[in-house]
Amino acid sequence: MNAEELRQLQGPIKARYKEHPEAARHVFHASGTLLPDRPSVHIETGFARYDAGLHEKAGGPSTEACSGDLLLESLVACAGVTFNVVATAMGVAFRSARVAVEGEGDFRGTLGVAKEAAVGITDIRLRFEIDSDASDEQLATLLKLTERYCVILQTLRTPPKLSAALVRVA
Repeated sequence: MNAEELRQLQGPIKARYKEHPEAARHVFHASGTLLPDRPSVHIETGFARYDAGLHEKAGGPSTEACSGDLLLESLVACAGVTFNVVATAMGVAFRSARVAVEGEGDFRGTLGVAKEAAVGITDIRLRFEIDSDASDEQLATLLKLTERYCVILQTLRTPPKLSAALVRVA
């Protein structure tokens, strides 16, 4: 896809959202079924089916998806798509590009071993590797706009309101 094809694709969508802002609203959904025989959850989406469970550092078998990895994979997906779209819109060509994310956490917090250890991923590093003839200024703008428009990056930077509920069904 080139910049003109992208504009033609997104132009009518943007115009609709400007005229009818409510049309831009969307509720994302995800769900899973807890497995009774092990500490895992079965997840089915329109794109994949898999079991998520404990990370091996928390006692898991390392054969199931880990939620920490899934979080980072979500960031890779969003940042990669956003980077690609922004590069297209800017006319920045590349021979190859790769996105990588690393996240650090301390399982002492997760397992309740040390109260001073945070529960969760505390440091995330996002890196783009690109082979391109674009100028340093173009690449700096590409990174800046990718950061600005990446939904998952912005969600992590500015956490949303979050609530939890327990609903008895039987």
